[in-house]
Formats: sequence, structure tokens, C-alpha cells
Amino acid sequence: MRTFAVSALREPPFPARRHEGSDVVAGETTAWAESFGLIGSGHRLSRLRRADAAGLAGRAYPDGPLDRLRLLTDLISWLFVMDDACDEDGLGDAPTRLAPVVAALLDVLDRHGEATAAPADAGPLGAALHDLCRRVRARGHSPLLLRFVARLRDYLLALLWEAANREHRRAPGVAEYVQMRRHTGGVHPSFALTDLALDGLPGAALRSDPALLAVDTLAADLVCWCNDVFSYGKERAAPDGHNLVTVIARESGRDEAGALRAAADRFNDALAAYLVAETDLLATGEAALRPVLAARRNWIRATYDWSLVAARYA
Repeated sequence: MRTFAVSALREPPFPARRHEGSDVVAGETTAWAESFGLIGSGHRLSRLRRADAAGLAGRAYPDGPLDRLRLLTDLISWLFVMDDACDEDGLGDAPTRLAPVVAALLDVLDRHGEATAAPADAGPLGAALHDLCRRVRARGHSPLLLRFVARLRDYLLALLWEAANREHRRAPGVAEYVQMRRHTGGVHPSFALTDLALDGLPGAALRSDPALLAVDTLAADLVCWCNDVFSYGKERAAPDGHNLVTVIARESGRDEAGALRAAADRFNDALAAYLVAETDLLATGEAALRPVLAARRNWIRATYDWSLVAARYA
């Protein structure tokens, strides 16, 4: 599938970069996941290493202090573990199985990283999530902590949507899938931590500007659709159809080749729209927008470059 993706997807026209501390952080984040019981020796450890969270984080955040890269890498590792538990280990096969886990994790999020430990019944996923929230809280930026927690809540509730689809063998339509994919991809909480790593964040009025929100949505779509095209070879056998190529094929009646082409075209069109929207925002002269837009560029490029080499989709 990589051969098709490379030939059909437009390469994002942004510099390809990688944080020089990525290899150091890779070992640290694996140790962090092990310390919370997210993984042990064997299959789950190998699976997380193959995912290369540090490789993705290091490309999305190529400059800056190592502790900020570590926080982003730990979040991405947590998201990979959660996704794999749902997609490959059976946790997400039915909402009745997933719901108690989600409820415990929502309880953790509702505590907003307070100094007290995670609830005793939160399990390894909850304990690690509490640690992430605690570290975000310690940075002293309350609005971004609230945004981070809210986006993770969206992610968890979207996983229940996926589980309901699996249980009923329901195939979502393209519009519904596109909307929910922005949440199941875990992109927005990752954006939040990348923004937290920046020295300057735009104020509330600028952060809620419709033009910037539209760019955020386009960037999230590009990250998710790039992932869908690269991962389709691995995911096409899954019966639930949570992949852009699959939902396009089912709704349009296209064959596999046609659906792949349509998914790639959707990515390419969105990338063109992103470049126009970004240019318009930069033309406003708002200096506070530049680091945020640079972070979105880095994420789009990072996903493309990481997907080229990630063993996760081999």
C-alpha cells in the first residue's frame, strides 16, 4: 500500500525534520509505558516499539526542550496502546465491553490532573492518563489543560461509536465517517500538547477565530486521511470498515482501486485547501499564529514521513 500512497498522495510541501532527541525519548517512553503496566514483555511491547511513537512525535515537534517532546511522545504511546486494545485485543468489539473502561477514564479526566493519584479502579490506562493530565496541569496553562481534557473526552466517546458499529456490523457513510474520524484519530489532543510545547500561544479570541478553527480541522483531516491510505492494506480485512477507503467504496460502489484513488484525491484537494487557508491567515500579520501554523505543518509532514517507514502498517 505504501507504493500506491507514495504515487497517489501529494507530498506535503513542508520541510522534513526530526528532533535530535527522538531516539533517547523512544527508550524513555517505552519505560514509562512499562512502569504503568500498559505493556509487558512480548507481543504488546513489540507492537508499541513497532509503532515508533517517538519517531512520529519527533517529526511533529522537531525543535525544543526534550521534556516537551517526552510528554507528546507519551501521549502518542498511550493513544497507540488504547487503539490497539480496541482494534486488535477485542476491547472495542462491543460498547458494553468498552463502556466501563471509558467511564473510568472519563473519571480520570474529570480530575484534571489534580495531585491525588488516579482512582484505584482506573487500571493501567487510567493511571497513565492521570500522569499525562498531571504533567499538563503542572505547566500552569489552565485553558490548554481544559482543551486537552475536552479533546481526549471526544476521543473516548468516539471509540464507543466505533464499538457500536462493530457490534451491529454497521458501515457509516462518508460524511459521518469524516466527522467522527477527526475524533477517533486522537489528533486534536496531540495538537493541544504540541501547542503547549510552544513558547507562545494565541489568546482566546484568536484561538476561537473561525479561520484558525477551519485550518485546524483541515490539518486533522489530512493527518487522518493520510493514515487511512497508508494503513488500508492492513485494515481492509477488518469487518467494521473504519477506513476512508472502505467507506468510500461502500457508499459509492467503486471498486478497491477506484476507492483508493478517490481517497487520495480527497487528501490532495484538502492539502490544496489547507495551503490557501494558511496563506490567508499568515497574510493577517498576526505573529501569534506563526508557531501554531508551523506546528500544523509539522504534523501534516510528520504523518506522511512517519507512514513511509512505520512498521505499524507493514
